[in-house]
Amino acid sequence: MKYLPTSLPITLFSLLLACAGTAGAADAPWCKAGKPVKLAGLNWESGALLTELIKTVLEQGYGCQTEIVPGTTVTLETALASNDIQVIAEEWVGRSEAWNKAAAEGKVKVAGKVIVGATEGWYVPDYVIKGDSKRGIAAAAPRLNSVADLPAYTALFKDEEEPARGRFLNCPTGWTCEGVNSQKLKAYGLQNSYVNFRPGTGAALDAEISSAYQRGKPILFYYWAPTALMGKYRFIKLQEPAYNEACFKTLANKDHPKPCGSAAPEALIQTALSKPLADADPALVAFFSRFNVPINVLNRALAHMADNKLDAAAEAKLFFAQQPKIWHNWLPADVAARIKQAQ
Repeated sequence: MKYLPTSLPITLFSLLLACAGTAGAADAPWCKAGKPVKLAGLNWESGALLTELIKTVLEQGYGCQTEIVPGTTVTLETALASNDIQVIAEEWVGRSEAWNKAAAEGKVKVAGKVIVGATEGWYVPDYVIKGDSKRGIAAAAPRLNSVADLPAYTALFKDEEEPARGRFLNCPTGWTCEGVNSQKLKAYGLQNSYVNFRPGTGAALDAEISSAYQRGKPILFYYWAPTALMGKYRFIKLQEPAYNEACFKTLANKDHPKPCGSAAPEALIQTALSKPLADADPALVAFFSRFNVPINVLNRALAHMADNKLDAAAEAKLFFAQQPKIWHNWLPADVAARIKQAQ
């Protein structure tokens, strides 16, 4: 469908827009049946932005009703398996027991590769190892290379409440990565020498890292890309044992008594769908199969969102205004036209 000319009389233009909205619902059988699409309310930056992008496409392109349901990663994966929600925008496939169980039972499906080139691991600021002459910071740990070196650096990463131990800054409780990292502390023999500190939220995690970096202080933490901080600051990832599938399963199982160390596998990040939605709506599945934001574009958007204190909905609106070549590739021409008309 070609874009509607703005020179049409206002009454005719409004009528055509209304028809376009009705057609959008007709394109998506799930939505045509009057069922809302419930989206996981992911509480990290990229997940929140990707969720808002999907919300915009579903509402403005396909005429769907949507709802964002908050929760932790594991509770949302469980909700997806029972069709209490229908979409998780950013699923790190295979990283949790809840996901693996649901996938093995055929209760969830995946589509596309929403993010390609993501990384994750244990990091320190680059000045801890290399120093920073411009800021007058001397290298405090020039020989720190891997997680195996960490027992010698508990004083450097001293925990304020337990100064005899170091502090490892983990993910918030309920995130999949929190359980994996807790198991890694055991696997690397660090559970007694490092405090397993879990911030309350993703924002609190970012704030602690940012505060330490801006003050030039040492900090040991888990982090990942795409994120705003990865675009703003320079971090060095510590070496871990090479990825081992069997060992990583012991890390993904938070109750495994003897986990063994392993780097994370290459990230497979897809959009996760409940089986009822995936089976019922090929039009939406086709969109999710093409849904992807290049990681450099995503990092810049996240940095812009953080620097300007925008919420994910505001940044999503800017994305649709500034990145038409990207989002047009996700959609049939008529659906893309409806979104353009709604901006």
